[in-house]
Amino acid sequence: MKQEEPINKEEAINYGEDYRFIPASSIENGEITEVAPDVLSLTVQIVNLCFIGDQRTNDFIIVDAGMPQSAEHIIQVAEARFGQSARPKAILLTHGHFDHVGAIVDLIKHWDVQVYAHPLECPYLSGEKSYPEPDPSVDGGLVAKVSRLFPNKPVNLGAYLRPLPDDHTLPELPDWQWVHTPGHTPGHVSYFRQNDGVLIAGDAFVTVKQESLYHVLTQDKTISGPPKYFTTDWPAAWDSVTKLQALNPKTAITGHGLPMSGQELTENLSKLVKKFDRIAIPQHGRYVNHDEH
Repeated sequence: MKQEEPINKEEAINYGEDYRFIPASSIENGEITEVAPDVLSLTVQIVNLCFIGDQRTNDFIIVDAGMPQSAEHIIQVAEARFGQSARPKAILLTHGHFDHVGAIVDLIKHWDVQVYAHPLECPYLSGEKSYPEPDPSVDGGLVAKVSRLFPNKPVNLGAYLRPLPDDHTLPELPDWQWVHTPGHTPGHVSYFRQNDGVLIAGDAFVTVKQESLYHVLTQDKTISGPPKYFTTDWPAAWDSVTKLQALNPKTAITGHGLPMSGQELTENLSKLVKKFDRIAIPQHGRYVNHDEH
């Protein structure tokens, strides 16, 4: 009997057909912020990703995967923090938009690492389904206007992709839980640690007006809802922010903007929940219906 050839997992993984470098950056590009002894936030151009891990053991997890063509930068930061031979035990995704999976295929090939996402997000990470096209007609600024150039085709992570556990636990992170926070995407999730109130919010809400080029470049801190040009379900997005506020987070790392903590976070998150229709929801747009909530 002829022996079957082993499957080469890497053969099946690839970026979307519209994958491209996006020449946008902020003054925080390359900045590393320690928000807890074992939680780092790294800004890659205009987006944040996180490293969760103990330097004493060199065990770590990465949350999200940066902008296109940023793998080398992410690997350098990981090696500086955890050692040359260190590799993550897993990569967790908040969602699969291009600026959160921009280096994912290169990181998988470098580290041979599994990737976890919500089951509703998996079709956008397995090459099956493209995201809805961004809406450049939303009010907000120049970034929204040029969002028509942003990739929306799915990556294909093949056999490396795994659904998050049904019980809301996280692999290798027993103190953390995942929280389903849809609206920006169907399978968007946030990650929360109850014992110190650290929240990795992804794009459920952000701390910069992401649609405005000026605010993106300068990183002026302000509470905002999910990026308007890529959000398709505003009632769900409002419910998700309400759900996160109920957790009473003490520190929040968002997908865009600077970390926010303490009273500043409490007050701003409360304001966002109460005034979500005025702060977050665009006055007009392809995916906007102000009668839905």
